[in-house]
Amino acid sequence: MDPTTDNAGYAGDQGNPRAALEALRAEIAKAVVGQDPAVTGLVVALLCRGHVLLEGVPGVAKTLLVRALASALELDTKRVQFTPDLMPSDVTGSLVYDTRSAEFSFQPGPVFTNLLLADEINRTPPKTQSSLLEAMEERQVTVDGTPRPLPDPFLVAATQNPVEYEGTYPLPEAQLDRFLLKLTIPLPSRQDEISVLTRHAEGFNPRDLHAAGVRPVAGPADLEAARAAVAKTTISPEITAYVVDICRATRESPSLTLGVSPRGATALLATARAWAWLVGRDYVTPDDVKALALPTLRHRVQLRPEAEMEGVTADSVINAILAHVPVPR
Repeated sequence: MDPTTDNAGYAGDQGNPRAALEALRAEIAKAVVGQDPAVTGLVVALLCRGHVLLEGVPGVAKTLLVRALASALELDTKRVQFTPDLMPSDVTGSLVYDTRSAEFSFQPGPVFTNLLLADEINRTPPKTQSSLLEAMEERQVTVDGTPRPLPDPFLVAATQNPVEYEGTYPLPEAQLDRFLLKLTIPLPSRQDEISVLTRHAEGFNPRDLHAAGVRPVAGPADLEAARAAVAKTTISPEITAYVVDICRATRESPSLTLGVSPRGATALLATARAWAWLVGRDYVTPDDVKALALPTLRHRVQLRPEAEMEGVTADSVINAILAHVPVPR
């Protein structure tokens, strides 16, 4: 493919949004080694107008991944480091008194962006965590009774550390359910880690993506065209019933105290549809549902304490359900 530069200022495959979004992988790979599933998950979330929770130990390029995505998609991005003393107004913005006009004016917070990186979201108290709820669900921020719409596209990519619990505030179930996907960022393989170190030895600077060669390969117009195409992807009644059966099975699992809600079932249908379109089909198959079941459902279930003590995980319960629920022919 010979990319041409369009009027938006990026090299894109005009008229082919799928090819433009597929080019993201190669572009992000200039900065991030591996992590293809996480890149795909972020693209699926953008297609579904959803939000993503990234979980991984420190140093696995969670922040770099989001920054590279924003650069390759030509989206405005802002980063908020969540800390125990962060206030809701530090995220949403606040009214500021102007001494010259003797009036209050609204000063937008960092949430007014296309891609908000909420770094270490579980390090801030629930009051500040909940300041994102309206933004994530309603795509607006209300300050002093006045609703203010957020830009489109808008995605919250929140990170959290799964091994450090001291001084953290676990996200409540209501807020976890607002995330479309929970993506786990694993440690790299030996070969990938060698590639990371080789890049750094050759002068790679993770703070300078432009020098790393990351360029915009798609933009908001491609994303909007892709969303329209995803909406035309066919979902048969059998697939809808399959999704419902999977989610209902989580509510009956003896290992869980909390199963997947109808919102979770809707999310699974949406992510499977986006994935089907991304891989080049205009219809959804059971395999598409299975492919997105773990990242879409793992944060929407709650293990019983006794099951957790026996080493059972949310992923193992969901995998067992996928193996048990009859697959439509």
